[in-house]
Amino acid sequence: MKKKVLSNRDEKILLLLQQLDFLNRDQINKYFNLGKVCNTNRVLRNLSEYLLNIREGYQTIYYLSQVGRAYVDCDKIRKKGGHVKHIVMRNQFWLFYNCPKDWKNEMKISNGNCSVVTDAIFTRNGFKYFLEVDNLQTMKTNRDKITRYKDLMPSLLQQLGYIPTLVWVTTTELRRKQLEEACKGLKCLIYTINDIK
Repeated sequence: MKKKVLSNRDEKILLLLQQLDFLNRDQINKYFNLGKVCNTNRVLRNLSEYLLNIREGYQTIYYLSQVGRAYVDCDKIRKKGGHVKHIVMRNQFWLFYNCPKDWKNEMKISNGNCSVVTDAIFTRNGFKYFLEVDNLQTMKTNRDKITRYKDLMPSLLQQLGYIPTLVWVTTTELRRKQLEEACKGLKCLIYTINDIK
């Protein structure tokens, strides 16, 4: 079988999906400035051999197929599941914050006694930010994680010379208020998913 030659933009779409795991059609449209929905659909249809997709309400979420993974030399296999919406929300924030270059997903932060795996870590204007996405987890789980962040902050202040900002993306105004209450004492920004669309 002859290997299809992809355009530079098509290759960049596959590489972005390798980096970010799952993206919906609107996110791909926005990042690559594809214009109208029908053009975005055409571009993605031309890549159908390289992509798999999931329907989520009115949106289609894309990820790399076996052929797509082989094309960009990617070992990580993505699978459908409850985590997909969480990842799409995280990627929406990445787009909203103008695609930080040093963005790293699922990073462990530890001071020896306490640790937390942050959904993403990035730098903005020379300062570190930790992103947490609140999609399906309980508020108890969120509060436990916030307590661990509070335990980590003194050692991060000593190490960095400043307190990093904790950023939350959540689903509703009620949850935003609950997170604001739990995060008292931390340098924190809280967005709902509607704020960052």
